Amino acid sequence: MGTTTTETTRPRLAMTLGDLSGIGPELAVRLLASALNRDKADVLLLASADELERFANEVGEAVPVSAHGEPGHVTLVGSRLADQPVERGVASMAGGRRSMSDLLDCLDLFKKGRVDSIMFLPLNKSALHDAGMHEEDELRWFAKELGYKGVTSELNFAGGLTTSRVTSHCAIKEVPERVNARSVFDAIRLLHEVISANGIDKPRLAVCALNPHAGESGRFGREEIDHIVPGIRLARDSGIDASGPFPCDTVFIAARDGAYDGVVTMYHDQGQIAMKLMGFDAGVTVQGGLPVPIATPAHGTAYGIVGQNKANVGAAQQAFDIAVALGHRTVANRVGAGR
Repeated sequence: MGTTTTETTRPRLAMTLGDLSGIGPELAVRLLASALNRDKADVLLLASADELERFANEVGEAVPVSAHGEPGHVTLVGSRLADQPVERGVASMAGGRRSMSDLLDCLDLFKKGRVDSIMFLPLNKSALHDAGMHEEDELRWFAKELGYKGVTSELNFAGGLTTSRVTSHCAIKEVPERVNARSVFDAIRLLHEVISANGIDKPRLAVCALNPHAGESGRFGREEIDHIVPGIRLARDSGIDASGPFPCDTVFIAARDGAYDGVVTMYHDQGQIAMKLMGFDAGVTVQGGLPVPIATPAHGTAYGIVGQNKANVGAAQQAFDIAVALGHRTVANRVGAGR
């Protein structure tokens, strides 16, 4: 019997349709209709045969399926809420409930060693909250469901640049109290680890300030002096090439022009506005720090174009490729561990 290696083993990718109210099903069909994509990974799709056929007919594409993992085919693993009605083009509790159920089953597939990474198509946070997700976002919910207590951060990829966040889905008034030396250091270290794992030996990281003009020596706030600079110092003492804090209205220009490999931001929109301007149709979010690799397009459900067969697949394709790459890393780790 031959030895399993990363070269002979394709990653196994669990994929959900996202919120069925939105463009997720259309994007999934477009991705999986591509023979090139089906050759990159063994895809386990959480959908019924009837659902896939209906959405494929809507898009005008065909997705070959197999019950036994035949190469070049998609394996349908079903869904506990398959074929239940979900109104299209609006946020609904039914859509949120289906999304959560499928994600829970994806986590279970990973725990059982049946998949190496997860990709989900766009979700709607209001629908998720209506369906019972009480955490700030999917990342915190994933961590709770996995019982994971380590450092996490949503990571965003666009235009060759990667960002992490010290805070994420919280009110702006809560941001200053969540910014401290430890939280800044944790966001820097996680970003460093992710970019290093992607092949850059010594990533150059820039750290955003919180206040305008980086606080102007305390005139506009002391967060830079009291918390962000000490966090950067901790990172540099650990051998990480981190600089700043820089005003966020200029640092992304330098990063876009190649001065940095990654940027650490203090809150959600501080990085997301810049990243979406640089590559809205190719932006990807990775649930960073979790024991399971999870990727998704950075855009939303686009209810306004549902059923019109014109969703841009660019970000979904990038998310698929990143999920495949992360899956290869999982395979490599398992092979290295002798499993």
